[in-house]
Amino acid sequence: MFDELNQLDELSRRKFMQYSAKALLGVGLSASTTPLWASQTVKKPTARNVIYIYLSGGMSHIDTFDPKPDWKDQGPVNPIDTNVSGIQFSEYLPSLARRADKLAIIRSMYSNQGAHEPGTYFMHTSYVQRGTIKHPGLGAWLNSMSGKTNSTLPGNIRIGGSNNAPGGAGFLDSKYEPLHLGSPEDGLPYVDRHHSVDEIEMRERLAMAQMMDLSFHQKYPAKQVRAYGDVYDEAIKLMNSKDLAAFDLSKEPKLVRDVYGDSRFGKSCLLARRLVEHGVRFVELTLGGWDTHNDNHDNVAQLTSPLDQSVSALLDDLHYRGLLDETLVVIGTEFGRSPEINGNAGRNHHPTAFTCVLAGGGIKGGQVYGSTDASGHSIAENGVTVPDFNATIAYALGLPIDQVVYSPSGRPFRVADKGRPITALF
Repeated sequence: MFDELNQLDELSRRKFMQYSAKALLGVGLSASTTPLWASQTVKKPTARNVIYIYLSGGMSHIDTFDPKPDWKDQGPVNPIDTNVSGIQFSEYLPSLARRADKLAIIRSMYSNQGAHEPGTYFMHTSYVQRGTIKHPGLGAWLNSMSGKTNSTLPGNIRIGGSNNAPGGAGFLDSKYEPLHLGSPEDGLPYVDRHHSVDEIEMRERLAMAQMMDLSFHQKYPAKQVRAYGDVYDEAIKLMNSKDLAAFDLSKEPKLVRDVYGDSRFGKSCLLARRLVEHGVRFVELTLGGWDTHNDNHDNVAQLTSPLDQSVSALLDDLHYRGLLDETLVVIGTEFGRSPEINGNAGRNHHPTAFTCVLAGGGIKGGQVYGSTDASGHSIAENGVTVPDFNATIAYALGLPIDQVVYSPSGRPFRVADKGRPITALF
């Protein structure tokens, strides 16, 4: 029986232990464990990993993936044909236009959050920001519910952006917090032992620390206290991992690095590919600067250059390595920009309608889902909420989107709140 149990994945083992504890002892594993009667929508996953590209600031949809050539304030941006009949992108995205057959363009996104901080929080968690609780992001949910693929590397990594950005572990165990890398070029800092400490002494020091902490842990067996031990355990695994080379971009051939481009974002995309190749399940990278209240067209032209080149390179690279089928590539942003040009030649916040993109991971490419009106101001067909979008990602990963999980305070939550997946995209 134990051999069979060891062959189960983490979620299945947890359920087995939960049922056994309930039957034999009359108790659950913990106060935050999912109740046995909870509805669970589970399917065979179409994706194993996620590369989530977050365009911080609010991408202008009508200047990128949803051009409106007849709109008076479209400006100098012309639409171009893609390699899929009937689908047009902005001329700022020529390389992605040639790969539209790999993309599912969701043109009918809308949000109820029109400011950056709450909009970003909502996009990452599916919940409205509240001071009393922090909600988990999708990377934390994935690693909590489905487990890691590589036992020594973190299962959740964030490249760029803020170290305190939303979408962390939230009320889940702190071991699901994303490892933050400030720069894709610097590798992983602080993973080498000091030159004066060999492996034997390192083990002795750890054993001494554990012995000194034992009485404290026995007296205060709280989750927050145990989290410190988890951090030490994960750090030691990482220090000894043979896969640390995944963080070293210099190991890539120059030709590959050149295809991704020399921008910070391009290097982040390349690092993301290396990480999922080594078993990191959720990688988020940020391309900021999309808050184009001033000089919208000049700024979008600059921002789309690395986006177009590097995401195109990422899609091709994943495809040729056989990773695209199991890796869901997400392009998300907190809201769109107003179709109207303001007095500073810019576009203002516009949560009423915007665009997000999915590729790989079981998504059927070459399609547009939903639409906006002639100006890009309002949703015309098949509106998609932020929780719906996140539920679609969770659905691709095979996560139980109807499963209820309780926070330490006893409040019930689900992966994407009340969002329902867009199954037509698969």
